[in-house]
Amino acid sequence: MDSFSPRFISDKEFDDNFPKEIERLSGKHWAPATIAKRAAKFLVNRPGVRVLDIGSGAGKFCVIGAACNDGLFVGVEQRQNLCQLADKIAQHYQLSNVKFIHANVIDIDFSQYNAFFFYNAFYENIEDNNAIDSSVELDPALYQSYTLALTEKLLKMPAGTRLVTYWGEWVPEGYELVYTNGNDSLRFWEKG
Repeated sequence: MDSFSPRFISDKEFDDNFPKEIERLSGKHWAPATIAKRAAKFLVNRPGVRVLDIGSGAGKFCVIGAACNDGLFVGVEQRQNLCQLADKIAQHYQLSNVKFIHANVIDIDFSQYNAFFFYNAFYENIEDNNAIDSSVELDPALYQSYTLALTEKLLKMPAGTRLVTYWGEWVPEGYELVYTNGNDSLRFWEKG
């Protein structure tokens, strides 16, 4: 097992876990290590928090988040090969507080979670040159339907639910902005 200190890990160091074809996608599709650490710290604000990473890709956010604290990090990803890779990386680091689900986020019961991370996972449906691969259907209509489904699910969550968006352009009503970085790409929300 290779151990790493999540406080000091760089993107390059973490991304070396990926096969080359996945590693070259990391800068565009998976949150940088510094963002993952900051988001995880905000989302896990008490013992027992269960965090759902919406569109977890190769698992970078969840693995770094799980290494940083005691929350349970669950990634949902519709590409089976990415779920398998994420599982392999989590096992490599012997993390017991992270898991990955091969599913579409619209099929996930959000009531099982207290906090959510969203790095604009649906965007590849409206931007052809932003696609990870061609293994899943991509269509602008899916962007709209996924966004609507996600909005409806988050609206049903109780007060105190936390959400971090990274390069996301929306947030459901009732979520109040707690903090943002200087350029507004990283936003921390809590449902009032």
